[in-house]
Amino acid sequence: MADDPTLKLEAARAQPLWPRPPAWAVALGLAAGGFLIAYPAIFPSPFSLHLMIMIFLYALMAQSWNVMAGLSGQISLGHAMFFGIGAYAASVLFAKYGVSPWIGLLVGMAISALAAAAVGLPTLRLKGHYFAIATLLIGSGVQIVFSRWEWVGAASGLYIPIERTSPWLSFQFHGAKTPYYFLALGAAALGYLLVWHLRRTRFGFRLQAVRDEPEAAASLGVAVSGHKVLAFMLSGAMMSAAGTFYAQYVLVLDPERLFSLDISILVLLMTVLGGSGTLWGPALGAAILVPLSEYSRIWFGGTGRTVDLIVYGILIVLICMFRPRGLLSLIEDRLRRREGERA
Repeated sequence: MADDPTLKLEAARAQPLWPRPPAWAVALGLAAGGFLIAYPAIFPSPFSLHLMIMIFLYALMAQSWNVMAGLSGQISLGHAMFFGIGAYAASVLFAKYGVSPWIGLLVGMAISALAAAAVGLPTLRLKGHYFAIATLLIGSGVQIVFSRWEWVGAASGLYIPIERTSPWLSFQFHGAKTPYYFLALGAAALGYLLVWHLRRTRFGFRLQAVRDEPEAAASLGVAVSGHKVLAFMLSGAMMSAAGTFYAQYVLVLDPERLFSLDISILVLLMTVLGGSGTLWGPALGAAILVPLSEYSRIWFGGTGRTVDLIVYGILIVLICMFRPRGLLSLIEDRLRRREGERA
């Protein structure tokens, strides 16, 4: 009876697909959540809050890139175009028509998703570096369009008018950074919760199959191109939300900055550094690279930008040589060794 295939199949089905996390992991997560909630009271200085706001923002942006590259296996070098579209959509609606940035946030996400579909349908059939080159060129083209589009300010950019009567409706908090902190924390938490759920759905499993074995996935009836397009749309919408938040945070739109290749490269580096295809790898990469960038700018002034780029390059070379799966793999490998020793 022990070798009965039916019993084995039933036993396999009874096993949970995702095992419950150990007690220490739950305790660690609760402690981290409590610390993040209490952070503004512990570190109330404007710079401390700004640093965490940027970490949350870039963690969300890196996770959006991870949806595209880590789950479906397509490397995009033009993700900054969705960041800029989100920033401009909400800001133009608010500056010219008085529409709340909260509505502009949804409009920007919808436009970015449609733009991703328009870009992805003809280009996601490309493989390897060809798709990366295509997104790089399209992103540069979008930057040129916005730099010459007078209706949105062209190369001079656009200044968002300050509204003091209803800060929550206008998404502007001039007295303190604490509201921005909790909004950024909430946006990042929602983004990571979405990806956590996505990885456990049939769509998420199909995306990972498309990433690992596209031919085998296609032979099983998975629409490879369609799944890639949907992942690109979701990724673009998440990136757009980050752009809307950033625009309302700085109140100044500059097409050279918002559509910069640096943004696309930086979110790529964060994801690869932390661990592409993992849930918490992008957050780990953002927690390392954002403070590095901010402190190098403080310590070295105008030359700090060059310093952090040099350090970025060194880190990526080291990661590619010794930890191609990212820094998060150090923790995962250690946990596996412990489980093996206990077994």
